[in-house]
Amino acid sequence: MTKKLLIVEDDRGLQSQLRWCFNDFSVFQADDEASAMKLMEAETPQVVTLDLGLPPVAGGVSVGFQILQRILTDFPATKVIVVTGQEDREHALAAVSKGAYDFFNKPVDAQVLALVVERAHHLYQIEQENIALASGKRGSPLDGLITSSPAMLKICETVEKVAPSNLAVLILGESGTGKEVIARALHNLSQYAEGRFVAINCAAIPANLLESELFGHEKGSFTGAVSQKKGKVEIADGGTLFLDEIGDMPLDLQAKMLRFLQERVIERVGGTKEIAIDTRVVCATHRPIQEMIEQGVFREDLFFRVSDITIDLPPLRERDDDILLLSQVFLDRYAEEQHKPVKGLSQSAETLLLHYECRGNVRELDKIMRRAVIMAEGPMIQPDDLGISIAANADVESNQQDEEVFELAQIRNIAEKRAIRRALKHAEGNISRAAKLLDVTRPTLYSLIERLNITIDQ
Repeated sequence: MTKKLLIVEDDRGLQSQLRWCFNDFSVFQADDEASAMKLMEAETPQVVTLDLGLPPVAGGVSVGFQILQRILTDFPATKVIVVTGQEDREHALAAVSKGAYDFFNKPVDAQVLALVVERAHHLYQIEQENIALASGKRGSPLDGLITSSPAMLKICETVEKVAPSNLAVLILGESGTGKEVIARALHNLSQYAEGRFVAINCAAIPANLLESELFGHEKGSFTGAVSQKKGKVEIADGGTLFLDEIGDMPLDLQAKMLRFLQERVIERVGGTKEIAIDTRVVCATHRPIQEMIEQGVFREDLFFRVSDITIDLPPLRERDDDILLLSQVFLDRYAEEQHKPVKGLSQSAETLLLHYECRGNVRELDKIMRRAVIMAEGPMIQPDDLGISIAANADVESNQQDEEVFELAQIRNIAEKRAIRRALKHAEGNISRAAKLLDVTRPTLYSLIERLNITIDQ
């Protein structure tokens, strides 16, 4: 793909200066609204630098904002960097809140602006890859799973290897990370795929009813048992039984589950006949299972029986690659459902989402995006539409109490510090490798480390 940049600037001297700053881009120039929109239609550049103070309104920004709105509406994927006067911070922040990617003050530092443009183009590429993946142009590794996270892609490889075997799989992960999606993938790729996938949430059923739900009961075996009933285990014969939240299973029932897993036979409650069952059993829990074993509330022998392979799903907050990808998927779904022309997230909304501690994981992100689509008043979702906030010390050292942060610059600093720390950790402190991961030059990374007061060996 050819890298294209449109410079919207009426100062001829600055036009000439900027033209030669972007060697890797095909550069187009415009000095008014008509020529800018004509080039947008003809070339569809990925990045635009836009001077807000354009004629014919001398010293005004109305024309600049009008162009910004037209680009955001007609070309929502394009990243717009607004250029303003040194004392015009208010208009710059307003432009960002409306959906501009970033702002830059005059006098222009060509090298720094070139870096900002390059980063904007890199984000454009990532978003286009995510949209292609979400729309099915690139096949998802597993049915029902949408991801581009390296950690999750590695888990997909594990699932593909393990599914055809008879190994018992235990899926660990916080609520909302996609444990059932992984369980269904194990079923679909197994020899039991032609049978039923039967799920039961051990935490959602009262303890006194769980045994009957699992193993079934005979007529008259207890008050209310007016007829014979098959349990989930029996229904799953020939298919897959998914025991979700097995960590919440009562201790006495754990012993009966262990017997079934060892002998592959059950007896209904109140019955005496042994019933042979051939089913794949996949278990999951969000609880700290090793701690529960030490506390004596989960049987160690049952743990060994259900965990030939353990798959630990990372929380969404550790999967930055997936946050924007899933956000766009949910946005498209709810925009269509609500019949609203919402097309994407503003840069400030993306920054807020990337730093938000999404404790409910994918399930919570789904809810956030549904609300955002409903609340959005334009084509781009703004931070206020998300209905979330972050804490000032969410990822930085602080002895003070948590404070909500709303200022875009502070949110951006926190997010950048978090990303740099992760890159340094992954690169084991190697600056060159970390810079490559972040897609910046070594001098730029050194500058960021100094500005954000990051200790390299932490």
